[in-house]
Amino acid sequence: MEKVKFGIIGLGSIADVHAEALAQCPNCELTACYSPSPDKADRFAQKYGLDPYTDLESFFNSSGIQAVSVATPSGCHLDTALGAIEKGKHIIVEKPLEITVERCRKIIDAANAKGVKLSGIFQSRFYDAPRLVKKAIDEGRFGTLVLGSAYVKWFRSQAYYDSGAWRGTWETDGGGALMNQSIHAVDLLQWFMGPVTEIGAFTETLAHNRIAVEDTGAAVLKFSNGALGVIEGTTGSYPGTLKKIEITGTEGTAVIEEDMLKVWQFKDERKEDEEIRERFGKKSNSAGGVSDPKAILSEGHAKQFCDFADAIIRDRKPFISGEDGLCAVRIVTAIYESKRSRAFVKLNRQFDEN
Repeated sequence: MEKVKFGIIGLGSIADVHAEALAQCPNCELTACYSPSPDKADRFAQKYGLDPYTDLESFFNSSGIQAVSVATPSGCHLDTALGAIEKGKHIIVEKPLEITVERCRKIIDAANAKGVKLSGIFQSRFYDAPRLVKKAIDEGRFGTLVLGSAYVKWFRSQAYYDSGAWRGTWETDGGGALMNQSIHAVDLLQWFMGPVTEIGAFTETLAHNRIAVEDTGAAVLKFSNGALGVIEGTTGSYPGTLKKIEITGTEGTAVIEEDMLKVWQFKDERKEDEEIRERFGKKSNSAGGVSDPKAILSEGHAKQFCDFADAIIRDRKPFISGEDGLCAVRIVTAIYESKRSRAFVKLNRQFDEN
Protein backbone atom coordinates (compact mmCIF):
# COMPACT_ATOMS: atom_id res chain seq x y z
CA MET A 1 0.00 0.00 0.00
CA GLU A 2 1.19 3.47 -0.86
CA LYS A 3 2.11 5.46 2.24
CA VAL A 4 2.33 9.19 2.91
CA LYS A 5 5.34 10.21 5.00
CA PHE A 6 4.52 12.55 7.87
CA GLY A 7 6.48 14.73 10.25
CA ILE A 8 5.17 16.37 13.44
CA ILE A 9 5.91 19.96 14.45
CA GLY A 10 5.25 20.74 18.11
CA LEU A 11 5.74 18.04 20.73
CA GLY A 12 3.30 18.86 23.53
CA SER A 13 0.74 16.38 24.87
CA ILE A 14 -1.42 16.33 21.71
CA ALA A 15 1.59 15.21 19.65
CA ASP A 16 1.42 11.83 21.37
CA VAL A 17 -2.17 11.44 20.16
CA HIS A 18 -1.03 12.29 16.63
CA ALA A 19 1.82 9.78 16.76
CA GLU A 20 -0.42 7.03 18.11
CA ALA A 21 -3.03 7.81 15.47
CA LEU A 22 -0.55 7.73 12.60
CA ALA A 23 0.73 4.35 13.79
CA GLN A 24 -2.79 2.96 13.27
CA CYS A 25 -3.02 4.10 9.63
CA PRO A 26 -1.80 1.66 6.97
CA ASN A 27 -1.40 4.52 4.49
CA CYS A 28 0.68 6.74 6.81
CA GLU A 29 4.28 6.63 7.99
CA LEU A 30 5.58 8.97 10.69
CA THR A 31 9.28 9.54 10.13
CA ALA A 32 10.37 12.77 11.84
CA CYS A 33 9.58 15.26 14.60
CA TYR A 34 10.57 18.85 15.30
CA SER A 35 10.92 20.91 18.47
CA PRO A 36 13.22 23.84 19.20
CA SER A 37 14.04 21.98 22.44
CA PRO A 38 16.69 19.28 21.85
CA ASP A 39 15.54 17.37 24.94
CA LYS A 40 11.92 17.29 23.76
CA ALA A 41 12.89 16.31 20.24
CA ASP A 42 15.16 13.50 21.43
CA ARG A 43 12.65 12.10 23.94
CA PHE A 44 9.81 12.08 21.44
CA ALA A 45 11.98 10.59 18.71
CA GLN A 46 13.18 7.78 20.96
CA LYS A 47 9.62 7.01 22.07
CA TYR A 48 8.32 6.61 18.51
CA GLY A 49 11.44 5.64 16.58
CA LEU A 50 11.74 8.90 14.63
CA ASP A 51 14.42 11.26 13.38
CA PRO A 52 14.58 14.29 15.74
CA TYR A 53 15.10 17.83 14.44
CA THR A 54 15.66 21.19 16.08
CA ASP A 55 16.22 23.01 12.77
CA LEU A 56 13.09 23.52 10.66
CA GLU A 57 14.93 23.68 7.33
CA SER A 58 16.53 20.32 8.00
CA PHE A 59 13.20 18.93 9.17
CA PHE A 60 11.40 19.94 5.97
CA ASN A 61 14.14 18.37 3.89
CA SER A 62 14.23 15.16 5.93
CA SER A 63 13.31 11.65 4.88
CA GLY A 64 11.07 12.69 2.00
CA ILE A 65 8.34 14.16 4.24
CA GLN A 66 5.20 14.82 2.22
CA ALA A 67 2.85 16.00 4.96
CA VAL A 68 3.19 17.84 8.25
CA SER A 69 1.09 17.49 11.37
CA VAL A 70 0.90 20.87 13.12
CA ALA A 71 0.67 20.38 16.89
CA THR A 72 2.07 23.67 18.16
CA PRO A 73 0.10 25.99 20.50
CA SER A 74 -2.99 27.34 18.76
CA GLY A 75 -1.74 30.87 18.16
CA CYS A 76 1.46 29.52 16.57
CA HIS A 77 -0.34 27.51 13.87
CA LEU A 78 -0.14 30.27 11.26
CA ASP A 79 3.65 30.61 11.16
CA THR A 80 4.15 26.85 11.33
CA ALA A 81 1.60 26.18 8.59
CA LEU A 82 2.91 28.89 6.27
CA GLY A 83 6.44 27.52 6.63
CA ALA A 84 5.28 24.02 5.71
CA ILE A 85 3.15 25.24 2.82
CA GLU A 86 6.03 27.26 1.40
CA LYS A 87 8.00 24.00 1.29
CA GLY A 88 5.17 22.33 -0.61
CA LYS A 89 4.06 20.11 2.27
CA HIS A 90 0.47 19.04 2.80
CA ILE A 91 -0.67 20.05 6.30
CA ILE A 92 -3.13 18.78 8.87
CA VAL A 93 -3.61 21.19 11.77
CA GLU A 94 -4.77 20.39 15.31
CA LYS A 95 -7.84 22.36 16.39
CA PRO A 96 -8.44 25.22 16.24
CA LEU A 97 -7.09 25.90 12.75
CA GLU A 98 -5.95 29.26 14.15
CA ILE A 99 -7.27 31.69 16.74
CA THR A 100 -8.81 34.35 14.47
CA VAL A 101 -10.75 34.23 11.21
CA GLU A 102 -8.09 36.35 9.53
CA ARG A 103 -5.27 33.98 10.51
CA CYS A 104 -7.31 30.95 9.42
CA ARG A 105 -7.93 32.60 6.08
CA LYS A 106 -4.21 33.21 5.54
CA ILE A 107 -3.53 29.49 5.99
CA ILE A 108 -6.35 28.51 3.63
CA ASP A 109 -5.34 31.01 0.96
CA ALA A 110 -1.67 29.97 1.12
CA ALA A 111 -2.56 26.28 0.79
CA ASN A 112 -4.83 26.99 -2.17
CA ALA A 113 -2.18 29.12 -3.87
CA LYS A 114 0.47 26.43 -3.41
CA GLY A 115 -1.82 23.57 -4.38
CA VAL A 116 -1.31 21.54 -1.21
CA LYS A 117 -3.93 19.69 0.84
CA LEU A 118 -5.12 21.28 4.08
CA SER A 119 -7.25 19.80 6.84
CA GLY A 120 -8.23 21.05 10.29
CA ILE A 121 -8.59 18.33 12.88
CA PHE A 122 -12.17 17.72 14.01
CA GLN A 123 -12.00 14.02 14.72
CA SER A 124 -15.48 13.88 16.26
CA ARG A 125 -16.97 13.97 12.76
CA PHE A 126 -15.44 10.55 12.10
CA TYR A 127 -17.29 8.72 14.88
CA ASP A 128 -20.35 6.66 14.01
CA ALA A 129 -22.91 8.46 16.20
CA PRO A 130 -22.35 11.95 14.71
CA ARG A 131 -22.37 10.48 11.20
CA LEU A 132 -25.69 8.76 11.85
CA VAL A 133 -27.17 12.04 13.05
CA LYS A 134 -25.82 13.92 10.04
CA LYS A 135 -27.23 11.29 7.66
CA ALA A 136 -30.65 11.45 9.34
CA ILE A 137 -30.66 15.27 9.07
CA ASP A 138 -29.74 15.10 5.37
CA GLU A 139 -32.55 12.59 4.82
CA GLY A 140 -35.04 14.92 6.50
CA ARG A 141 -35.88 12.54 9.34
CA PHE A 142 -35.97 15.34 11.93
CA GLY A 143 -38.58 17.27 9.99
CA THR A 144 -38.15 20.99 10.60
CA LEU A 145 -35.12 21.55 12.81
CA VAL A 146 -36.07 23.74 15.76
CA LEU A 147 -33.24 23.54 18.33
CA GLY A 148 -29.60 22.51 18.32
CA SER A 149 -27.58 22.63 21.55
CA ALA A 150 -23.98 21.88 22.56
CA TYR A 151 -22.85 21.41 26.15
CA VAL A 152 -19.21 21.00 27.23
CA LYS A 153 -19.07 21.01 31.02
CA TRP A 154 -15.51 19.92 31.73
CA PHE A 155 -12.99 20.42 34.50
CA ARG A 156 -9.44 21.73 34.29
CA SER A 157 -7.41 22.35 37.42
CA GLN A 158 -5.46 25.51 38.11
CA ALA A 159 -2.32 23.41 37.64
CA TYR A 160 -3.40 22.69 34.05
CA TYR A 161 -3.36 26.38 33.19
CA ASP A 162 -0.16 26.98 35.16
CA SER A 163 1.64 24.13 33.34
CA GLY A 164 2.25 26.10 30.15
CA ALA A 165 2.83 29.81 29.62
CA TRP A 166 0.65 29.74 26.49
CA ARG A 167 -2.40 28.33 28.25
CA GLY A 168 -5.14 30.75 29.17
CA THR A 169 -3.81 33.59 27.01
CA TRP A 170 -5.43 35.43 24.12
CA GLU A 171 -2.13 35.58 22.23
CA THR A 172 -1.45 31.84 21.97
CA ASP A 173 -4.52 30.01 23.31
CA GLY A 174 -6.90 32.33 21.48
CA GLY A 175 -9.53 31.97 24.18
CA GLY A 176 -10.46 29.57 26.93
CA ALA A 177 -13.18 26.98 27.49
CA LEU A 178 -14.90 27.82 24.20
CA MET A 179 -11.93 28.08 21.82
CA ASN A 180 -9.89 25.28 23.34
CA GLN A 181 -12.16 22.68 24.93
CA SER A 182 -15.62 23.31 23.39
CA ILE A 183 -14.65 23.81 19.77
CA HIS A 184 -15.26 20.17 18.78
CA ALA A 185 -18.86 20.46 19.98
CA VAL A 186 -19.19 23.83 18.22
CA ASP A 187 -18.03 22.20 15.00
CA LEU A 188 -20.48 19.31 15.30
CA LEU A 189 -23.35 21.66 16.09
CA GLN A 190 -22.85 23.80 12.98
CA TRP A 191 -22.16 20.69 10.86
CA PHE A 192 -25.57 19.36 11.90
CA MET A 193 -27.60 22.56 11.98
CA GLY A 194 -26.00 24.58 9.21
CA PRO A 195 -24.48 28.09 9.18
CA VAL A 196 -24.96 30.39 12.16
CA THR A 197 -26.30 33.83 11.28
CA GLU A 198 -26.54 35.58 14.66
CA ILE A 199 -25.05 35.13 18.14
CA GLY A 200 -25.54 36.69 21.57
CA ALA A 201 -23.28 35.61 24.42
CA PHE A 202 -21.79 36.04 27.88
CA THR A 203 -18.37 34.80 28.96
CA GLU A 204 -16.73 34.98 32.39
CA THR A 205 -13.68 33.79 34.32
CA LEU A 206 -15.16 32.20 37.43
CA ALA A 207 -13.14 29.15 38.44
CA HIS A 208 -9.47 29.93 37.79
CA ASN A 209 -6.81 32.51 38.56
CA ARG A 210 -3.96 33.88 36.46
CA ILE A 211 -5.69 33.38 33.11
CA ALA A 212 -6.76 36.14 30.75
CA VAL A 213 -9.48 34.17 28.98
CA GLU A 214 -12.90 32.76 29.86
CA ASP A 215 -13.41 29.51 31.71
CA THR A 216 -17.20 29.74 31.34
CA GLY A 217 -19.37 30.84 28.44
CA ALA A 218 -22.96 30.67 27.24
CA ALA A 219 -24.38 31.72 23.88
CA VAL A 220 -27.69 31.71 22.04
CA LEU A 221 -27.64 31.20 18.29
CA LYS A 222 -29.79 31.60 15.24
CA PHE A 223 -29.11 29.35 12.25
CA SER A 224 -29.68 30.18 8.59
CA ASN A 225 -32.55 27.66 8.46
CA GLY A 226 -34.39 29.60 11.17
CA ALA A 227 -33.65 27.16 14.00
CA LEU A 228 -32.31 28.36 17.34
CA GLY A 229 -29.48 26.99 19.44
CA VAL A 230 -27.41 27.13 22.60
CA ILE A 231 -23.71 26.66 23.34
CA GLU A 232 -22.51 26.20 26.92
CA GLY A 233 -18.88 25.58 27.78
CA THR A 234 -16.82 25.58 30.95
CA THR A 235 -13.64 24.18 32.46
CA GLY A 236 -14.89 24.85 35.97
CA SER A 237 -17.42 22.02 36.34
CA TYR A 238 -16.08 19.40 38.77
CA PRO A 239 -15.70 16.52 38.04
CA GLY A 240 -16.87 17.17 34.48
CA THR A 241 -19.36 15.40 32.24
CA LEU A 242 -19.21 14.06 28.69
CA LYS A 243 -19.79 16.60 25.95
CA LYS A 244 -23.39 16.52 24.74
CA ILE A 245 -25.07 17.56 21.51
CA GLU A 246 -28.86 17.72 21.26
CA ILE A 247 -30.65 17.99 17.92
CA THR A 248 -34.42 18.21 17.86
CA GLY A 249 -37.05 18.82 15.22
CA THR A 250 -40.74 18.44 14.53
CA GLU A 251 -40.32 14.73 13.69
CA GLY A 252 -37.34 13.52 15.69
CA THR A 253 -34.74 14.00 18.42
CA ALA A 254 -31.17 12.76 18.86
CA VAL A 255 -28.82 13.27 21.79
CA ILE A 256 -25.13 12.43 21.53
CA GLU A 257 -22.90 12.07 24.60
CA GLU A 258 -19.29 11.73 23.44
CA ASP A 259 -19.54 8.76 21.02
CA MET A 260 -22.87 7.43 22.36
CA LEU A 261 -26.41 7.98 21.11
CA LYS A 262 -28.40 8.51 24.30
CA VAL A 263 -31.60 9.41 22.42
CA TRP A 264 -32.61 8.29 18.91
CA GLN A 265 -36.34 8.76 18.39
CA PHE A 266 -38.34 9.59 15.27
CA LYS A 267 -42.00 9.99 14.39
CA ASP A 268 -41.53 7.51 11.55
CA GLU A 269 -39.67 4.58 13.08
CA ARG A 270 -37.50 2.47 10.81
CA LYS A 271 -36.62 -1.17 11.32
CA GLU A 272 -32.95 -0.33 11.91
CA ASP A 273 -33.64 2.26 14.64
CA GLU A 274 -33.83 -0.21 17.52
CA GLU A 275 -30.55 -1.78 16.42
CA ILE A 276 -28.97 1.68 16.29
CA ARG A 277 -30.17 2.45 19.82
CA GLU A 278 -28.81 -0.86 21.09
CA ARG A 279 -25.47 -0.60 19.33
CA PHE A 280 -24.64 3.06 19.89
CA GLY A 281 -26.33 3.63 23.23
CA LYS A 282 -23.77 1.61 25.16
CA LYS A 283 -21.37 3.15 27.64
CA SER A 284 -18.45 4.94 26.02
CA ASN A 285 -14.89 3.74 26.40
CA SER A 286 -13.68 7.32 26.22
CA ALA A 287 -13.64 9.94 28.96
CA GLY A 288 -13.32 12.46 26.13
CA GLY A 289 -10.93 14.75 27.98
CA VAL A 290 -13.62 15.58 30.55
CA SER A 291 -11.12 16.21 33.33
CA ASP A 292 -7.83 15.02 31.82
CA PRO A 293 -6.68 16.33 28.42
CA LYS A 294 -4.33 13.35 28.12
CA ALA A 295 -7.27 10.92 28.29
CA ILE A 296 -8.30 11.60 24.69
CA LEU A 297 -8.34 8.42 22.61
CA SER A 298 -6.48 8.38 19.28
CA GLU A 299 -9.15 6.46 17.33
CA GLY A 300 -10.86 9.51 15.85
CA HIS A 301 -7.56 11.15 14.95
CA ALA A 302 -6.48 7.90 13.24
CA LYS A 303 -9.58 7.92 11.04
CA GLN A 304 -8.92 11.51 10.06
CA PHE A 305 -5.24 10.92 9.32
CA CYS A 306 -6.20 7.93 7.16
CA ASP A 307 -8.68 10.08 5.24
CA PHE A 308 -6.13 12.89 4.84
CA ALA A 309 -3.46 10.52 3.51
CA ASP A 310 -5.98 9.00 1.10
CA ALA A 311 -6.87 12.51 -0.11
CA ILE A 312 -3.19 13.11 -0.86
CA ILE A 313 -2.75 9.77 -2.62
CA ARG A 314 -5.94 10.08 -4.69
CA ASP A 315 -5.66 13.85 -5.16
CA ARG A 316 -9.10 14.58 -3.74
CA LYS A 317 -10.51 16.96 -1.14
CA PRO A 318 -10.11 15.79 2.49
CA PHE A 319 -13.34 15.01 4.33
CA ILE A 320 -12.59 17.99 6.60
CA SER A 321 -11.17 20.99 4.77
CA GLY A 322 -9.52 24.18 5.90
CA GLU A 323 -12.83 25.97 5.33
CA ASP A 324 -14.46 23.53 7.76
CA GLY A 325 -11.81 24.44 10.34
CA LEU A 326 -12.59 28.12 9.80
CA CYS A 327 -16.34 27.77 10.48
CA ALA A 328 -15.99 26.86 14.15
CA VAL A 329 -13.42 29.61 14.75
CA ARG A 330 -15.81 32.12 13.19
CA ILE A 331 -18.52 31.10 15.66
CA VAL A 332 -16.30 31.22 18.74
CA THR A 333 -14.76 34.57 17.83
CA ALA A 334 -18.28 35.96 17.25
CA ILE A 335 -19.16 34.82 20.78
CA TYR A 336 -16.18 36.79 22.09
CA GLU A 337 -17.23 39.83 20.04
CA SER A 338 -20.75 39.61 21.46
CA LYS A 339 -19.33 39.56 24.97
CA ARG A 340 -17.11 42.58 24.28
CA SER A 341 -19.80 44.62 22.51
CA ARG A 342 -22.68 43.49 24.73
CA ALA A 343 -24.72 43.09 21.56
CA PHE A 344 -25.85 40.42 19.13
CA VAL A 345 -23.32 39.75 16.38
CA LYS A 346 -24.40 38.91 12.84
CA LEU A 347 -22.31 36.45 10.85
CA ASN A 348 -22.03 36.49 7.10
CA ARG A 349 -19.82 33.81 5.60
CA GLN A 350 -19.05 36.09 2.68
CA PHE A 351 -17.30 38.58 4.94
CA ASP A 352 -14.60 37.16 7.20
CA GLU A 353 -14.26 40.32 9.25
CA ASN A 354 -17.62 39.42 10.82
